[in-house]
Amino acid sequence: MTPPDQVNPPPEGGWESLKVDELKAELEARGLPKSGKKEELIARLADDDVAQAGTTPDAAAETAAPEVATSEAAQKASEDAAAAADADEAAAEKAGAEDAADEEPAKPSRRRRGSAETGARTRKAPARSPDEAVLVRARARYVRSAPRKARLVMNHIRGKRVEQAQAILQHAPRAVSGDILKLLNSAVANAESAYELGPDELTVRRAFVDEGPTIKRFRPRALGRATKINKRTSHMTIELTTDGNGR
Repeated sequence: MTPPDQVNPPPEGGWESLKVDELKAELEARGLPKSGKKEELIARLADDDVAQAGTTPDAAAETAAPEVATSEAAQKASEDAAAAADADEAAAEKAGAEDAADEEPAKPSRRRRGSAETGARTRKAPARSPDEAVLVRARARYVRSAPRKARLVMNHIRGKRVEQAQAILQHAPRAVSGDILKLLNSAVANAESAYELGPDELTVRRAFVDEGPTIKRFRPRALGRATKINKRTSHMTIELTTDGNGR
């Protein structure tokens, strides 16, 4: 920064009366950045005039000493506060360890059959009496199969136990059997997740197919004609229950 005795005073009309080139020359002489608009240059010169007029070496030395003392006191206070916080944290950890040692070990939880395959539970099974029947549903929509063909397979598993229905679907010759088997396994997974029931405890209560939207396509034929092709879809539903399964 330029010493105060070498700084040019503002002109009679103020820094606003000077041109941009003259303002930049003055900033360069003072060692200040000279980039920006005219308003920024004027503000920079005005700030420098205030700083040069209100600061002297003696005053700066006098104000620096109290600041150094204040910073040392603040640092010492922060160190004392940190030491006190560490002591409180150590005491809390010691008390928590003593409380944990006094508590009795927790008893291992008992889980029903089928819980090992599904892993850890994220929600608790709803309370119910042993004789109460459970109803679990799974639904698949927009399956790319005609409802008539899907119903032919559904008729074979309706009323069967889940393990027997799975065996029937695995050996059925129709292609839609794979989609129905996936839907049945999804219903079994819902029963395991919600009620902790295994496949040997469930029976297919209802199994039905509803007609979904039909996708219409066309193919060319002889003499410039076109033939419509209907690609039908199905909405399939399977309901499982524990009623009538030897319970």
